[in-house]
Formats: sequence, structure tokens, C-alpha cells
Amino acid sequence: MAEKTVYTNSGTITAAIFGNFDFNARLIEEAFSVRLLNRSAEGEGPDALVVSGESEEDVAAAAETIELLARNITDGDTLSEQTVSYFINMIKDGEKSALNGFGGDAICITTKGRPIRPKTVGQKEYVDKIAKNTVVFGIGPAGTGKTFLAVAMAVKAMRDKRISRIVLTRPAVEAGEKLGFLPGDLQNKIDPYLRPLYDALYEMLGPENYQRQREKNTIEIAPLAYMRGRTLDDSFIILDEAQNTTPEQMKMFLTRLGANSKAVVTGDLTQTDLNIGGRSGLAEAVRILDGIDDISVHRFTDRDVVRHRLVQKIILAYEKYEKKRAADRSAKKETNVKNGERVRFARKFGK
Repeated sequence: MAEKTVYTNSGTITAAIFGNFDFNARLIEEAFSVRLLNRSAEGEGPDALVVSGESEEDVAAAAETIELLARNITDGDTLSEQTVSYFINMIKDGEKSALNGFGGDAICITTKGRPIRPKTVGQKEYVDKIAKNTVVFGIGPAGTGKTFLAVAMAVKAMRDKRISRIVLTRPAVEAGEKLGFLPGDLQNKIDPYLRPLYDALYEMLGPENYQRQREKNTIEIAPLAYMRGRTLDDSFIILDEAQNTTPEQMKMFLTRLGANSKAVVTGDLTQTDLNIGGRSGLAEAVRILDGIDDISVHRFTDRDVVRHRLVQKIILAYEKYEKKRAADRSAKKETNVKNGERVRFARKFGK
């Protein structure tokens, strides 16, 4: 029987690692076939977690997971199922080194006092690219935090007085259904399309502070069509749902960039709502601008999904289905080509 002891800095961190009703501990135990015990004694040094199991490799891997979790959370934090599962998978895949230095300082603090930090290595790389580059494309599946982290970085830049205005925009494209006539004034008509951006700002600024910033025009939310003809100086500009832009719209948006401004473009190329046959401005821009200095492209994967655990499984299931469809189409095309060749051969030689 192999055994290893892991020490944490506080009982709060130990409690976070075990989770509500020891749920996180059970995830670690099941993943590595180990047993996890808390042998901490109140007031007698650091908390001690004992990992035991039949395999020394499994015990060592489980201990590494616990050490990294303890290192990357602070007192008061909670560990979600997705975060614990993410660390487990990274350790199992031999990517421990990628987790070193993960986390770091909070991007900003919400109105409820919750620190906003990257939850995956992919998210940390995305945030770093936004900090270092003028234009960043964030591409990936739903639930990876593309828009939320971009808004957090925008709020941080405004609080640090590095920019004086936040501009959020997205194309007003109906998602597969005709909405018909929408009542109300212009703001009422476009609000449903921009709701995800409002939600992110409400969480970070609070409704009252958000309204004050809107009234002072330091935060602007508008459909993409209203960007034409403008020059946006001293601004942090976010284009959300960019897969629904046309190439012309994307070029128009990217050329709005003014002095001391930064732009983040987010989108999921697998969820395009353009008409059949329409070209996505996001896909085309990434191909055209690849390799240009001060422009960076970050691609998220299913590993970066931080929503409900089922979202990751849904994304993987769709990817598997699409790959099978592509393979079936390719095989059918190859069969048709071969059949056509046989017909031409038979006609030519009278067989």
C-alpha cells in the first residue's frame, strides 16, 4: 500500500479541496483509484491530507493534483467540479508543467467580491495575449469564457485609467428563426441581441454603476452596423459573435481602431447563423491577418469549457458527429468518382 501526505496552508483550502459533501475528494479518488483522508488537527501546524492506494504512480499523481489545486486557490475560493476535473485530466495527460504558474492575480473583482481569474491554461494564455497585443481573436466553443474574460479585461483597463471608454458590439443576426417586428424604440429592439454583454457588465460593475457609465458614455453597447464611419480612440472594443459577420463587416470593424485602442474579437465558427453559403468574416480575417505583428489568434478547445460539465460532453459529441459526416461525405464522393470512371471506361471500350 502506497501513501503520501500533502500539506495545505489553511483549513479553508483543505475544505475547498474536499468540496461540499466531499464531492471533489470523490472525484480525485475515483480518477486515480486512491483514498483521501484529512488528518489535520486544529491548531497543530498545517493541514495534512493523506493519499493512499495500491499504485505508487496513482498516489503520486493524486498528490500532485491536490498540491496544484492548493497552490492555485486562495482562502475563500471555491472549487467547481469543472476545475477539479480539469486539473485531474491535465495531470493524467502528463501536462503538469502547463499548470505551473497558472492562476495568478485576479483580473478584477465583481460587485459581490468574487475575484475573476482564468480557470484553465487556455484562458490564462488568452488573457495574456489580450494584455500584450492590440488585436486579439478569441475563437472556440461555447462556455470557454471568450466574451466574459474580454469584458473583464476591458473593465480592468478602464479602472486602471489606461482607456477612457468601453465599446461592445455584435452583429444583430437572428439565430435560425424569424423574430418578426420587435416593439419599442431602437434600444428595445437591439437589447435582446446584446443581453450577454449586459450580463457580464452587470456582474462586474453592478446595475447602478453600469447605468452611470452608460449615461456618461464611457460604456457604449451598439449593433455592429452602427460602427461604420467612426474612429474609436482611447477605447477597448469588443466584437462578440463575430462568426456572424460578413467579410465586409469584419473589415469595417477592424478599421475603426484608433489611437491608444485595443480590440478583441470573439466567436465560435461552429455556430454560424449566416445564410447558407454566406462567408464568415471571422474565418476570413483569421486567414488574412495571420502572422501580422501585434495581432494574435487564440483558439480555445473543449478543455477550456467552464460551464456545466454536460456542455463539454455536448461539444465533443457534436465534433464526433461532424467528423463522421465529413468522412461519410468523402467516402461517398470517392465512390461516385470511381463509379463514374467505370462508366466512362465501359463506354470507351464497349464493355
